[in-house]
This record gives sequence, C-alpha cells and structure tokens, in this order.
Amino acid sequence: MARRATRGESGFSLAELIVLLAVIGILTAFSVPMMLTYWRTATLMAGAREVAAALNSARELAIRENKKVCVTTDGTRFQYRLGTCLAAPWKGPVTDGGGNIRLDNRVTVSATANVIFNYLGAATQAGSYTVLSPSGGGTLSVTVVQNGRVSIGP
Repeated sequence: MARRATRGESGFSLAELIVLLAVIGILTAFSVPMMLTYWRTATLMAGAREVAAALNSARELAIRENKKVCVTTDGTRFQYRLGTCLAAPWKGPVTDGGGNIRLDNRVTVSATANVIFNYLGAATQAGSYTVLSPSGGGTLSVTVVQNGRVSIGP
C-alpha cells in the first residue's frame, strides 16, 4: 500500500531557508574582518619572533666562536659577520650559499644600527629593529640592550 506524504513531512519551507542564509551571511560579515585582523597580527608577531631568533642565534655564534659577531640586514635578510661589520658573511647551517638568513614571513626590517655581540654574548653595540607587516598593518620593535638581551615590544 502506497503511503502519502502529509503536510507536516514536506521538509523546510522557503522562508526557513531564507532565514538560515541570512543568519549565515550576518555571521560571515562579522567574522571575516576579525579573521583578517588576527592574520595580520599573527604574521607580524611571527616575523618579530623570527628576527629575535636570528639575533639570539648571532649571540650564540659569538659565544661559540669566541669572536665578535656583527649582524647586518638589508630589510629582508640577515647576515652574520665575524670580527667586524666589513668582514665576509659567515656561512653556516642556518644560511644559504651567500651567507644570508632569509625571513620567511615576508616582513621587512629596518635597523637603527648594526648590532655587534662580543664573545661573552653582550652587545658591544646595541640596537633596535623595526619589523613592518607585509600588509602594512603595523610594526613591532625588536630591541637588543647592552647585556645582549633581545626583546620584542610595541
């Protein structure tokens, strides 16, 4: 015997589907800007941490090699130079063939001065690096103080 569908079993009405799509649209309209802000902030912070890691690596190299290490940058990459800032770039496991340490997050960096670490890990020449977000959404500062401590701040 064939069963007939009754009026209450027909599924969703057109009005219910329109309301559902409107709710999804409103939620999307509010969440996309917040997601973009989070992405920009996270990219900038990752870039600043990458710069801080490169500076700490130079400090460790100075202690390990028992020499001064000068950290130079051209805005998108770093180089370590043993002895003086005019020496040839140091080449090691963290560098490419030209002695460059490239930044992964497409951030750009500007420096107030080249930081120089001595054999004890202290900064004989302290400095500050400004990290600029790739989307132009903000900046962070990475600072090296005289005792060699590297910190990230606004």
